Amino acid sequence: MEKESKKARAKKVSVEPEVTSPVEAVQEPAVEGSQEHAAEEQGAAEVVEVSLKEYEEMKRALEEARQQSSEYFEGWQRERADFINYKKRIEREQATLAQTLAGEILKKYLVILDDMERALKTRPTEGEGAEWAAGIELIYRKLQGILEGEGISRIPAENEMFDPNRHEAISHEDSPDHKSGEVIEVCQQGYLIGDRVLRPALVRVAR
Repeated sequence: MEKESKKARAKKVSVEPEVTSPVEAVQEPAVEGSQEHAAEEQGAAEVVEVSLKEYEEMKRALEEARQQSSEYFEGWQRERADFINYKKRIEREQATLAQTLAGEILKKYLVILDDMERALKTRPTEGEGAEWAAGIELIYRKLQGILEGEGISRIPAENEMFDPNRHEAISHEDSPDHKSGEVIEVCQQGYLIGDRVLRPALVRVAR
């Protein structure tokens, strides 16, 4: 009986299949992956050894490159600032030249304006002459508007203090109604083009 029982147990053990633990089946690939990852980290962490002399040379070369880069950048900034200043100067010179040329042409029309002003000071007030004077005044105002559109403006002079930069004195006279140096009368109007004197005003000045 004992022999039969041993045979039966032996037979039973040999028939049972070997079961692999589910934990082990899941962990095996993870272990392999961890090993590969560790090998990669180890390869990435490899350090190239250099001598102290080589390190100092590389450090000095880096510092020289930084200094040269800074010098190039500062030089570029200076060149850019110089170019901007040059461009502004050229634009100012061109504007001044255009204004000067326009002034020389428009200055010729000021004498016509002067003649029309003198004619209107003695204009007739009645009859056909009054109608004629009204037409002359219309032409005068139109010409004045054209000149103003070109940047020409009249220099203030009447009852102003004499300014040698804008006025030209044709006489100095005693006047109880004016202060010394005050303009008594404007004999010929002066004009500006922009901020520049195109023609000074001819004035009588009080002493």
